[in-house]
Amino acid sequence: MAKFVFVTGGVCSGLGKGITASSIALLLKAKGYKVFMQKFDPYMNVDPGTMSPIQHGEVFVTADGCETDLDLGHYERFIDEELNYTSNITNGKIYSSVIEKERRGDFLGSTIQIVPHISNEIKNKVYEAGTTSNADIVITEIGGTVGDIESAVMMESLRQIRLELGRENTLFVHTTLVPYLFGSNELKTKPTQNSIIELRRLGIQPDIVVTRAPVDLGEAIRKKIALFGSIPIENIIEAKDVNNIYQIPINFHKQNIEEIILKQFQMKVTKSNLKYWEDLLYQVENLKDEVEIALVGKYVELEDAYLSVKEALKAAGYQYGAKVKINWIDSESLEKEGTDLSKVFQNSKGILVPGGFGSRGIEGKILACQYAREHKIPYLGICLGMQIAVIEFARNVCGIQDASSREFHETCQNPVIDLMADQKAVMNKGGTLRLGNYECRIQKGTLAYQDYQQETILERHRHRYEFNNAYRSILEEQGMIFSGINPDSNLVEIIELKNHPHFIGCQFHPEFKSRPTKAHPLFLSFVKSSMEYAKKKK
Repeated sequence: MAKFVFVTGGVCSGLGKGITASSIALLLKAKGYKVFMQKFDPYMNVDPGTMSPIQHGEVFVTADGCETDLDLGHYERFIDEELNYTSNITNGKIYSSVIEKERRGDFLGSTIQIVPHISNEIKNKVYEAGTTSNADIVITEIGGTVGDIESAVMMESLRQIRLELGRENTLFVHTTLVPYLFGSNELKTKPTQNSIIELRRLGIQPDIVVTRAPVDLGEAIRKKIALFGSIPIENIIEAKDVNNIYQIPINFHKQNIEEIILKQFQMKVTKSNLKYWEDLLYQVENLKDEVEIALVGKYVELEDAYLSVKEALKAAGYQYGAKVKINWIDSESLEKEGTDLSKVFQNSKGILVPGGFGSRGIEGKILACQYAREHKIPYLGICLGMQIAVIEFARNVCGIQDASSREFHETCQNPVIDLMADQKAVMNKGGTLRLGNYECRIQKGTLAYQDYQQETILERHRHRYEFNNAYRSILEEQGMIFSGINPDSNLVEIIELKNHPHFIGCQFHPEFKSRPTKAHPLFLSFVKSSMEYAKKKK
């Protein structure tokens, strides 16, 4: 039977629960244990798929097609494991499931209540993750902050799990804030004390407290938190602010957090294998070069909307010893009359257009793509970015001036991007996109084949509209290469251009499979080409 670690947060959001959970999972895996991760989000959406990235950051997609919170991206990047539908649970999913059972009559006439029916459903999701993953240890992060109305039933469910399984099979990690007050120049423990009290009111005693602070706590502060929290002082783990999140697992390792967990679980404490992670940190701390990449998007006011893209670019840079500096460009700003694109992109050595939905800012993205094509600047188009490249090429090279996508213009006469036949009758937006892993066959002798070095790949998708094959021959005649095709549906997955140093677009999201220790081939190729372009421009 699996053991369970629950990571909760107090005082305020944004303290790094996701990074804490990811770091714990990484360290336990480094001890040789099989780990699995979950995120419980207290909002009433069934999943984040219909939520604006500006509100909640990017939507991460698992291999099996589950639309999830961005924290799952952190999980996969840290532990290099593919997660699945059991990894992201929301109040919306829980309540929908219980109501569906009630409508079917599964409860045999019972009055449906928060406890036990909702709490039982939550517990079942925790236990299901342990059973289906065959993991030794499951790490579950609870979104929000202790005391939130939305997460109250989740906390109640965790209390019941502790009661059912005992302390030797469950462990609570509570993350809190220890603020530093300027003027008096001191750290304050009261927010942490109050947060632990709030957790106890819910019937949960934390086993480990992770403290977020800008400076070292010092022995006196640690003793104070330990005393008021009824926690051994060695179980106070400091999460001091760092410039690089990949440093945090090593900082936790130095404080023996994984050994504390294994001892409570009465599991063997083995030697850690962390050399690969230490090598990563050495790479990150010794970058010799720098290259600027322009990211042209419509949600750039919140960088978390493109979190996986940002991390994938950084990971590719690490491999080449370069810091990737991102030039965040709002695509709508490029549409303003008099905008000089040469000034906008004057320091950028590559242009990336990421995924997105809706018509806002589309013409700006098309202008950015055209600039990259005409000025021979390395270009990478992801999902919508590939579709933008098709539209731009159709308009400006093939002479189809009104070429567009039905997503932006339902009545357009030349929809080079269109809905699949089975999508035209879809009414619900949530969960009805083309999601998760799909196969792609790559044509030999192309840039894509050069990048992947294999003919068949699996990549994750999240989109509804596709390249319209009716226009394929017209674009091919003018120099567009369709280098990646889905063998089952004949849908276009990858496009390239002849007579360009590096121009490639993919219908899928390669960023979801990138890891800090194993950068994705398309990002590696793009960053390398951008660095070569930079050298030519010197």
